[in-house]
Amino acid sequence: MKPKIFESQLTVPLSAIDEMHHVNNVVYLQWIQDIAKKHWESKTDVTLRNTYVWVVLHHFIEYHHPAFKDDQLVLHTWIDHYQGAKSERHTKIYLSKTEKVLVSAKTMWCLLDKETLRPTRITDEISTLFL
Repeated sequence: MKPKIFESQLTVPLSAIDEMHHVNNVVYLQWIQDIAKKHWESKTDVTLRNTYVWVVLHHFIEYHHPAFKDDQLVLHTWIDHYQGAKSERHTKIYLSKTEKVLVSAKTMWCLLDKETLRPTRITDEISTLFL
C-alpha cells in the first residue's frame, strides 16, 4: 500500500541561516516537526486533537545538501507504519527547482492520551486518516 503524502512549501528565511551561510540543522528539525503538526491538523478534527497528543521518541536525520536564503523548498511527509502507540513518520525536504533531496528524516512518534499523558493505542479511526 502506497502511503498518503502530505506536502508543504516554504521559502528559506534569513532567520534560518547560520554562520556557514546555509540553513542550520536545528531549523530543519523544527521544519520536520512543523510539517508533522500540519499533517495531523489537516486530517483531524478538534475532538481528536483535544483527545490525543503526539510526542517524539527519536529522530534520525540525514543532511544531504545545504539550502540557502530564499531557496524554495518542498516538504513531504508520510506515515510508514504504526504499531501500538508508536508511529514511524518519514519526511523529505527537496529543493523545488531541482527536486534534489536536501534532507531525509525518520521520526518515531508516540500517541498519548492528552488528559493522562499516558501512551495509548493508535485506533483505526486515526490510522485510516493517514494510511
